Order: sequence, then C-alpha cells, then structure tokens
Amino acid sequence: MRIGSHMSISGGVDKAFARGESVGLEVMQIFTKNNNQWEGKPIDEQTRTRYFEERERTGIDLVFAHASYLINLCATNPVTLKKSKTALLDELERCDQLEIPYLVIHPGSHMGEGEEKGLKSVAKTLDEVFAKLPKGKALLCLENTAGQGSNLGYDFGHLSQIRDLVKESERIGYCFDTCHAFAAGYDLETDSKCRKVFKEFDETAGLEHLKVFHFNDSKKPLGSRRDRHEHIGEGTIGLEAFRFLMKSRKFKNHPMALETPKSDDLHEDLENIQKLKDLLHS
Repeated sequence: MRIGSHMSISGGVDKAFARGESVGLEVMQIFTKNNNQWEGKPIDEQTRTRYFEERERTGIDLVFAHASYLINLCATNPVTLKKSKTALLDELERCDQLEIPYLVIHPGSHMGEGEEKGLKSVAKTLDEVFAKLPKGKALLCLENTAGQGSNLGYDFGHLSQIRDLVKESERIGYCFDTCHAFAAGYDLETDSKCRKVFKEFDETAGLEHLKVFHFNDSKKPLGSRRDRHEHIGEGTIGLEAFRFLMKSRKFKNHPMALETPKSDDLHEDLENIQKLKDLLHS
C-alpha cells in the first residue's frame, strides 16, 4: 500500500508537503481549509502555485482531502443543512483547484429521524450539490463510521444504499477506516476475520469503489460504537489487520493515511510508519 498520514495545513495548504516529506510520506491527506469553520479563505494563485511546486519537489504526488466534520449531509435543521451544502460544494471546488482526486466525508447523522430517512436525505443533498458542480472532477468518498449516536455509515450497507440512491453514482467512492469498522462490530483481529470482513464489504458495497484507507488502531473494544484512535498495534485491533492490508495484493496500490495522535515533531508518525513497513517482512 502507499503509506501516508494526515498532515496539518497550518500556514497554508502548500506547507503540508514539507511536513509530509519529513516523515517520508508517499501520499498525504489534508484539509483544504480550516476544519472548524464553515467558510474558508479562498486559495489564492500564489498559494496554489506553491502547492504544485511543493508537490513536485517532494514527490508526494497523490494528495487526498477530508471534508470538515461540521458538515452533516442529512441535517434536520434547515440552516445547518444549507451550510453543509454550501461547505461541501466549496470543498469539492477546492479539490479541483488543487487537483485532489478524492474528498473523504462522513455520511452524516440522522438526528433521530431514522436511518432510512437519513440515507435518502444524504442522497438528495448530494444530488443537489453535484448538480451545482456538473463538471466536478473530485470523487466523493463516503467513509464508514463507528456508529456513535445517530451517525450513518457504520453498516457497509449504508454506503451502498447512498451510492445507489445518488443519480450520479459514478461520483461516489468509499473510504475504509479500520478503527471505525472495528468499533462498529466488524472483527479484524485475525487474517481470516479480515478476509471475511472484506468479502462482506465486496458483496455489499463493492471493492471496486473503495479508493482510500484510514489506518487507525482502536482504543475501544470490538462493537463499542466509540471512535477513539490509537497507534498501530497498541490498541484493541492489534497488528494482524494491518499486516493483512499491507500484504494484500488487492490493495497494493491503494493510498492510506494514518489519523493517529501526533505531537509537533511528528515522531509518532515515524514510529507508526516503521511498524507498517516492518509488517511487510514479518
């Protein structure tokens, strides 16, 4: 697999490359704007130029993005829903500006309205956003979730239902988060269990639509429905799931990003990346 991590864009989106280079990333995930704000400062031409220069200089040629956690594609509050649509449209446009092929997003929370209604609402929102960006190039990757509260996406079937409901389904892909899957009840503790989980994913949602991975161990136990990331091999999932994924021929060209806790010197990323590389020879 192509090893990556989520990198800070503090100081500008172009600044993420030097951080990624310092830990030897092959690919990288970023936010395209401040994740805690609905609206972001436009990407000026100077920043955009530096972004492409840094991409070429570092050789980190594949960057994918994560959408703001503020966005709820099936929000019941009309103000929040309107802001979510506007924010998603903006993020897709930013991805196109930076030639980012994938934008990862959580499906949303139904807020007590029920899963079926929530799934239909997500699809309706995506139809409206896509209609406003008919020539958009970035693929929107729905991420599986841990299933906290009323969050949709903890069941692989949710991802496929949304994709099936969206008119332009070819604009939808998937992101697989290991911590989220485990917390949602998909057992990844052994090689055979991993094979079973990905067989189910293939039969339910289709592996051909799976584009990126998030590699996170879990602080919480199987089926906890709690989204708490831990360093690779130090959580309740253990190393076998990551050994399986690193060695799998099916995923040999898939990009992945660590979303594990890190300090300013990024030594945790270096340690997690080394663990992943060591798994290839164990």
